[in-house]
Amino acid sequence: MSTFLHRSSAFAAIAFACCAAQAQVAVEDAWVRATVPQQQATGAFMRLTAPKDTRLVGASSPLTPTVEVHEMAMQSDVMKMRQVSSISLVAGQPLDLKPGGFHVMLMGLKQQVKAGDIVPLTLVFEDKNGKRETLQVAAPVRPLNSTGAAAASGSHKH
Repeated sequence: MSTFLHRSSAFAAIAFACCAAQAQVAVEDAWVRATVPQQQATGAFMRLTAPKDTRLVGASSPLTPTVEVHEMAMQSDVMKMRQVSSISLVAGQPLDLKPGGFHVMLMGLKQQVKAGDIVPLTLVFEDKNGKRETLQVAAPVRPLNSTGAAAASGSHKH
């Protein structure tokens, strides 16, 4: 098993509590969808709440070389996924990153991500003055049949 994935929910709780307390953006219910063997992409989902207007401008993970902020949207009666440069967070209003909407894509996976694993993520936020802040998140992996399973696929078309 990779050194980046841990099967300890205690680790996730400690890592999340440690880093969330220092950040200005609150992250709740972060999770990553499990994959099947050879699947090279998956999504990360969570609820974000910022005390002041800010934007999610990027993300990274030691698990994979490519992490992008994405949006699912209807275009001409077809659901399509595309990378976005940022997602705006309005002060005090929770924003859900969820299947079928905004989410974080982990692409180029080198191994299967299994339920119970913990995926480390670094989220990058930028305020209206261009000041950047990073937030470390330890996201547990949920089974494939978790919320929004119909939107789950390692072969999204862009």
